[in-house]
Amino acid sequence: MRRRAVARFSPLEPPPPLTVGRLAKAAGVGVETVRYYQSRGLLRVPPANGSFRVYPAAAIDRIAFIKRAQALGFTLNEVRSLLDLEDGRNRRAIQSVTQARLGQIEEKLADLQRMREVLSELLHRCRQAGPTQTCPIIETLAGTRSHLSDP
Repeated sequence: MRRRAVARFSPLEPPPPLTVGRLAKAAGVGVETVRYYQSRGLLRVPPANGSFRVYPAAAIDRIAFIKRAQALGFTLNEVRSLLDLEDGRNRRAIQSVTQARLGQIEEKLADLQRMREVLSELLHRCRQAGPTQTCPIIETLAGTRSHLSDP
């Protein structure tokens, strides 16, 4: 994942209004990402202030929350649920969302382990097969024979 530079302003002068472009830059994302998060209900669209919208500085933290949650494997729907629980008072709901995600990760790990075992076995059998024999990997992928059930 490519990280963008986070905008810094001098403490002596007030920062310029946080427009969508400045918000995106400060949060290290693209303007398209900000707009997408808005369309998914993850980020509020502020009212127009003249010809542009000014975002609160808290929007930077909200985008960081979303990105960290995504890095942990949460879907945007799960992130929305977590954001709804952001005050931390409903710990059971937070734990429920997290436990469900952890269960999905455990399932994926088990699937990856099974795939690793199957591919390792097929590779071993392919290496052992003579030059006149069909490659067990190709046979298995073609569905002509399951070499995994052979003794």
